[in-house]
Amino acid sequence: MIEAKHISKSFVKYEKEKGLIGMIKGFVNAKKVIKKAVDNVSFTIQEGEVIGYIGANGAGKSTTIKMLTGILTPTSGEILVDGIIPYKDRVRNARNIGVVFGQRTQLWWDLPLVESFSILKEIYQVSNEDYKARMEMFEDVLQLSEFIKSPVRTLSLGQRMRADIAASLLHNPKVLYLDEPTIGLDVNAKLKMRQAIKTMNKTFKTTVILTTHDLDDIEELCNRILIIDNGKIIYDGALSDIKTKYGSDTKVSFVLKEAWTDFVDLAHLMEVDPKDIIVKVDEDKLEIGFDKRILSVAHVAQVIMKNYEVTDLKIMETDIESIVSRIYNEGKVNVSND
Repeated sequence: MIEAKHISKSFVKYEKEKGLIGMIKGFVNAKKVIKKAVDNVSFTIQEGEVIGYIGANGAGKSTTIKMLTGILTPTSGEILVDGIIPYKDRVRNARNIGVVFGQRTQLWWDLPLVESFSILKEIYQVSNEDYKARMEMFEDVLQLSEFIKSPVRTLSLGQRMRADIAASLLHNPKVLYLDEPTIGLDVNAKLKMRQAIKTMNKTFKTTVILTTHDLDDIEELCNRILIIDNGKIIYDGALSDIKTKYGSDTKVSFVLKEAWTDFVDLAHLMEVDPKDIIVKVDEDKLEIGFDKRILSVAHVAQVIMKNYEVTDLKIMETDIESIVSRIYNEGKVNVSND
């Protein structure tokens, strides 16, 4: 559905020296600086995939999305979206895609929401039958009826984002681009947004590219992620693989019936090297950290419960946010699967 080959996007800016003299010099001979926002990025996305495209602020996420949608033209490289070069055939490409930018709206600010939908219906030439079916589905998933007759400017952020999702899906696009779609939303609004995305993907095999700082969205929706840093793709693969490779650190926390007084050698009991476990004790709370490639949760729990009376336990695996942070900090440029 989407093929990006060695795409780059550079922006030119001019730097001026400080002070009045620097400003005067800048009018005549400002220093030209070229900034590569996206640097030689390549990837292929199949029909029906839901991709998480993540990175820090300024990493190049939004610039990539704008090239895929046809808003920006690449400095170099090639892009095909369903066989269309998006920046050369913007009208045909626009009929195939839906776009939601979390901080902008495509709705008419002073019109009732239902009027915005009617205008979009005519723009995209959606039949009466399809329009009715889509609106029924949106009502089922997004509950729009409570505010559909209200002017867009009166909607809360959560209501507007639900409306924007519906507007972007009204013409049943083949590809849906979501740039920070859940920014600022409460828990209930996020759940509704995620459900709408899942429903469209499952029902119509809509291809979805999701950029977000909310990594709960990624875990809930995406099986594959692309991580971009300083304009370069540093990871492209399954979410499960990156969890396996970087998410092996595990903690098991036990609540004991009595305060811990018996400082036995837990490493000996578990038959591992002492450096392979981290033990923390606070009265009746015992926490054991380990690499699950060396020790299993079942073995750790079995050893502790065999030797001590346990009233409660909790398993804490490394979350995706910690994994992504670790990749950034280690400066990985090639973390593909071995």
